[in-house]
Amino acid sequence: MRLLPKSLFGRLTLVLLFGLTATVLVSARVQMRDRGQIIYQAIHADLIQRTVGIVQLMDALQPAERERLLPLLNTPQTRIELSADPKDLPQADGESTVAARLVHRQLHEHLGEATEIRVALEGSLMAGPMASMPHRHMMVRDGTSGMRPGMHGMHAMASLFFIQVRLRDGSWVWFERQVPQELFDWPARLLITLGILLLGVTFLSLIAVRWVVQPLHELRRAADALGKDIRRAPIPEIGPLEVAQTSRAFNIMQRRIKRYVEDRARILAAVSHDLKTPLTRLRLRADLLEDEELGNKSRADLDDMQAMVDATLDFMRGTESREETHPLDLMALLESMRDDAIEAGDRVSLQGRIDMPYPGKPLALKRCIGNLIQNAVRYGREAEIHVRDSDKMVILTIADHGPGIPEEDMEKVFEPFFRRESSRGRHTGGSGLGLGIARNIARAHGGDLTLKNRPEGGLVAKLQLPR
Repeated sequence: MRLLPKSLFGRLTLVLLFGLTATVLVSARVQMRDRGQIIYQAIHADLIQRTVGIVQLMDALQPAERERLLPLLNTPQTRIELSADPKDLPQADGESTVAARLVHRQLHEHLGEATEIRVALEGSLMAGPMASMPHRHMMVRDGTSGMRPGMHGMHAMASLFFIQVRLRDGSWVWFERQVPQELFDWPARLLITLGILLLGVTFLSLIAVRWVVQPLHELRRAADALGKDIRRAPIPEIGPLEVAQTSRAFNIMQRRIKRYVEDRARILAAVSHDLKTPLTRLRLRADLLEDEELGNKSRADLDDMQAMVDATLDFMRGTESREETHPLDLMALLESMRDDAIEAGDRVSLQGRIDMPYPGKPLALKRCIGNLIQNAVRYGREAEIHVRDSDKMVILTIADHGPGIPEEDMEKVFEPFFRRESSRGRHTGGSGLGLGIARNIARAHGGDLTLKNRPEGGLVAKLQLPR
């Protein structure tokens, strides 16, 4: 479903808007259909009553009086004429319709079966409840009665009625009644009412959706903050029952993780302290050895062991850094590290600019970037640092000119003590922990560290630090 919005707020809004709009349109259609039927039935009843009344009046008057009365009976929708002979009705297609039969039958019921009556219905309204019915002529003459009056609602509404009735003296009276199209148009007041209803319900629905989705945004922000600081304040356990329960579960998870990290930190501190004593004793004994060569080898092994212990403890501490987050001039830090590396004889270049302070942990970031620069210099002969800054993200890329890393080992190099023996043996100074520590620090800041081989040769380390 590529057309669906990605956010939950967008999807709920789309569903509500679609459902509300469809409901309002269907309701309007039903109301207009019922309204059209009621209006048409009223016009039909008025037609029968008016026709019967005029015929009875004409029968009671002399011919001269009838002519004087005609101008008073004619209206913009009704035209009445008198004639000695019947007029030709509009040509019909031969179809005897229930609607025409209904008019014919009802007139007979009021005027008597002996009265000669001719009825023709022409056309259908373009905006009635059955407006999709085709345009047609409908005509019924005497002898075509025999129908059920309740069936007339099944047919299209005629727009023009033609009725001829023979009076008692043998003359004919002609009725031509037109149903105004405007009666069946969409009324402006109804449209305005439906529009206001739709806008009001939509506005309230958007508020309700935002109210429902807002706790999810708060939970996401809390999860992001938890990755940076395990000791952050717990989120408030308020709101609807489901939201409060979710917040409570999140806070319980945070407390459990915090206890685990603190227990691990205490164990690591104890191990680090306990290892220092035997290592110091071994170093003293190595100094007392009479064989100088053997003493040097023992001290070298002890130095390697001390370095391994320190690196392991640093890696296992991971994100458990008690260093506070401060606004940091990251550009100044990079320039300082570049100058220090150049003074040490390394080839390091820096391009790009960071203008805004970055909120981070200075010592941790210095170690993270330092590990990447050392790797690039050690295994790629040169470190090219490129900086890109924006309102949302700081991106550092550190490229070298070394042999790169096979794709199958691209993620393994972040694992503890993973070393590619051909180029990263211990004699080269690699411990197999530098990249893992750098990634841990990056993720503690809410970012990440990835590696990629350069097409022209070498490796690129991409450090992403969100603001």
